[in-house]
Amino acid sequence: MGAEEVNTYQRMVPFVEIMDATLRDGEQTNGVSFLPHEKLVMARKLLSDVNVDRIEIASARVSEGEREAVTKICTYAQKNGLLERVEVLGFVDGGKSIDWIAECGGKVVNLLAKGSLKHCTHQLHKTPEEHISDIKKELEYAASKGISVNLYLEDWSNGMKDSPEYVYQLMDELVATNIKRFMLPDTLGVMNPLQVIEYFRKMMKRYPETHFDFHAHNDYDLAVSNSLAAVLSGARGLHVTVNGLGERCGNAPMASVQAILKDQFHAKTNIVESQLNDLSRMVESFSGISVAPNQPIVGENVFTQVAGVHADGDTKDKLYYNELMPERFGRKREYALGKNSGKANIAKNLEELGLELTPEQTRRVTERITELGDKKEIVTQEDLPYIVSDVLKHDGSEDKVKLISYIVTTAYGLKPGANIKVEINGQEFEGSAVGDGQYDAFVKALRHIYKKYLDRTFPTLANYQVSIPPGGRTDALVQTVISWHYKDGLLRTRGLDADQTEAAIKATFKMLNIIENDLTK
Repeated sequence: MGAEEVNTYQRMVPFVEIMDATLRDGEQTNGVSFLPHEKLVMARKLLSDVNVDRIEIASARVSEGEREAVTKICTYAQKNGLLERVEVLGFVDGGKSIDWIAECGGKVVNLLAKGSLKHCTHQLHKTPEEHISDIKKELEYAASKGISVNLYLEDWSNGMKDSPEYVYQLMDELVATNIKRFMLPDTLGVMNPLQVIEYFRKMMKRYPETHFDFHAHNDYDLAVSNSLAAVLSGARGLHVTVNGLGERCGNAPMASVQAILKDQFHAKTNIVESQLNDLSRMVESFSGISVAPNQPIVGENVFTQVAGVHADGDTKDKLYYNELMPERFGRKREYALGKNSGKANIAKNLEELGLELTPEQTRRVTERITELGDKKEIVTQEDLPYIVSDVLKHDGSEDKVKLISYIVTTAYGLKPGANIKVEINGQEFEGSAVGDGQYDAFVKALRHIYKKYLDRTFPTLANYQVSIPPGGRTDALVQTVISWHYKDGLLRTRGLDADQTEAAIKATFKMLNIIENDLTK
């Protein structure tokens, strides 16, 4: 595509329909299985907050759990006028999938047909004519049940490569039917962008009025590139998953596809970008699959500047900014603290915390942070006031909230309990509680103290992460990172100890002291 063609394309500003398949295809990630209520929560987030155009939520006839999930989601969607945006994968099985979907309250089936001659003859053991006849019967039955149909051409990429005449035979017979969308998957993730462009243009030339979706897999790390190549070549819809979940190497990640569609190709979607980070965290929690720190848009580190020269450039007309502004995705830019920080990074963090230091004081704090970085210790913005106090020996360095003593207990058949004594601004308080775990009991005892004696609300937990070094040593140091809802944002603190509960307690008291100092100011 030449420069003139690209400019013409950009002036057209195409609209791209986004179908999220996290609840169906994403669940094929090894080790991932969503509960019915989890699927309902994610479906509501996807449809109502993120505003994807469609969601594929399950495969028909898989299990009673899937039946429950599909019924719950369809009931919710029906009440809110969203049912036409909810889709279920079905099979050419003599109407059994159609009946299952109808019984659950569904209105759309994504019918799985064979998009390559090899799949048709070796998996179904049928001729193309027999398979086409079976599909047409399924279409008639779906219409009688009031179910609309989209059609997957499974293994379409290999079909175009090895048996294009079979693909065209299928399309010629089905293009004039009541199929709403033809969905073209790269089932095995074997394509590159040049092939996507070639094959899509052939499809568009033969069937110019047809709505085609593209469904990418990431086996060669090309799912996003292939998705964009499909849009450039006429695809009206793309299939994605949250965090790129999916079988083997996964599918095209929603956040990456959205960002590059908008920024590089000026395409329009209905996605609410500010909701993408919250959605990512929700799916990360329900799936148990952690997002890589460097994953674009939603990774923990992607809006963190590490090099001091970059922080310095950000203060000079935003030299290191691009269109991927963190606020756009409900996030904020951070400046890492470590041996590569330099004065500019530290100055940025001090400025955000409202701390003013002289150049000499800043130099001494920088030296201390560099020293910690050389030892591979993690330094966060929340640690910075403590480092400043330690280096400069401020009078106010003493903690306002101290743990005097505590005992936590756990016994088989009984809920864990905690008894604690703390000092807050010079006064001692005691509290006790039971909980679902030792740390839960400890926090409930703290909540009791803050409510009963101080009449204050204790911050609510947003996220809790534990990490240990590899190697499996039982005495390894545990790092606990806890995020708390505080004011209009998040407060993140870390604790390090050989005992996980003790590490969490250290992180908790860091948080309490930060809040106490904030209240004092």
